[in-house]
Amino acid sequence: MKGQILTGNQVTSDVTLRPDVCIIGSGPGGAMMASRLTKAGASVVILEDGGYHTRDDFHMQEAEAFPMLYQDRGNRATADLSMAVLQGRAVGGGTVVNWTTSFRTPAPVLQHWQEKYGSKMTEAGLAPHFAEVEARLNVTKVGLDDTNPNNRALYDGCKKMGWEVDTTKRNVKGCMRTGYCGLGCPIDAKQSAALTYLPDAVNAGAIIYANTRAERVETRGGRAVAVVGRVHDPVSGQETGRTVRVEPKVVVVSGGALNSPALLLRSEITQGPVGQFTWLHPVVAVAARYAAEIEPFYGAPQSVASHHFAHRPDKPGAAGFFLEAAPGQPMLSALAMPGFGVMMRERMLQLSRYALTLSLCIDGFSEEETGGTVRLRADGGPKLDYPFSPRVQECFRAGMKALVQLHLANGAESVNTLHTDALEFSKSSADLSSIDRAPLGPNQCAVFTAHQMGGCRMGTDPNKSVVSPELRHHAVANLFVADGSVFPTSLGVNPMESIYGVSSFASQHVLAALKA
Repeated sequence: MKGQILTGNQVTSDVTLRPDVCIIGSGPGGAMMASRLTKAGASVVILEDGGYHTRDDFHMQEAEAFPMLYQDRGNRATADLSMAVLQGRAVGGGTVVNWTTSFRTPAPVLQHWQEKYGSKMTEAGLAPHFAEVEARLNVTKVGLDDTNPNNRALYDGCKKMGWEVDTTKRNVKGCMRTGYCGLGCPIDAKQSAALTYLPDAVNAGAIIYANTRAERVETRGGRAVAVVGRVHDPVSGQETGRTVRVEPKVVVVSGGALNSPALLLRSEITQGPVGQFTWLHPVVAVAARYAAEIEPFYGAPQSVASHHFAHRPDKPGAAGFFLEAAPGQPMLSALAMPGFGVMMRERMLQLSRYALTLSLCIDGFSEEETGGTVRLRADGGPKLDYPFSPRVQECFRAGMKALVQLHLANGAESVNTLHTDALEFSKSSADLSSIDRAPLGPNQCAVFTAHQMGGCRMGTDPNKSVVSPELRHHAVANLFVADGSVFPTSLGVNPMESIYGVSSFASQHVLAALKA
């Protein structure tokens, strides 16, 4: 029996449902879980806070896309406003707006999880899960000739510095390289969850309620007995007064690394370090101006990556980082570029000559690190704190220095940091020590995160983790968490494929719970 996708305006009365499984969130974790469970014969209801959008809604306009497709209308940030948080909100979750970069979980990360947290996920064990994901999403390696000048500047600069660098893999089919992946693909080339695993699940009977925020999970006697969702209008965003109440046998939370902890906190399911140990791959960047046209707003957004500094034997104990390119659409670029008034205007007029490059800090691998913490705002949404520890600040500075060096080696006319009072470097003025003295506090340097992880970390110790190695909640027997929030650390690579793989792994344990 084929399922359906219902939007908020189609829910005209209160609804009570009793499926086998209720999945909260339809990003890579929830979509994968729904596909696996429905194909195994389970009845599934998915509650998704975001709207249901198709390619006809994607007009490559930032002013439309950010309010429509991102959490908090694109304005999500840490509580002190020191870091912008880019996080998807739609049927398909972050897969609708990410930049298509696809990596398997690195083997050393899996090994670390096994040794420190008792994880049962191994490289060999996850390999068939990843292979299936890559086939379903058409994940293929980018040829060097298919890189745009923005990514090619990163590649060539790394080569000139003698650093490891390679092209990436992307989950696309028939890509026209418009460059606007972050605003929703207007030609359905990006193989998002909304085009793959969710249709698989719906065709097998799943029902998706879009525009429906899971308000709380009700528990009784150590079991989840219901999920209560509040419906909102897809246009105004206002609550309609209607509710969707789901009374399943099993609940799977897949709301993402900020929303999943917030849901547990709203539900007063507080066993373990809920909301703690949140990892963000915090990002700093530089803007390198070249004499030739770069046009960073066109072409595959990320087709090159360097993990040369992921491990830093020259500085034991320091956080590693990796380097990628960022697309340069005008609004996103203007948010990042330093300066005001005439200075900002001049930089934006020259945007077509800028290469925009990122350094992503690999957080979570030091005993001293506590990462971020998710608490609740007054409205029940997630409030995120993420202090810039000395280790993170050192990583920021090292990353900026590496980016400046590679662009100057590649012939850039100048390279500026994204401090409020920007530092600018050229071949004739390349003293990088000023980066060590520049401030990194709130609103003193642009910092971003597009990779949210942790907050419901897995582990064997119920006092130090939220879910077991099977991703079952330690205190609520029929509650599972299957998304990036279960990662005990960050990954050192873009997380999408890892979330798909981990959810696929967890689905076998959910099926076992249904049969118990």
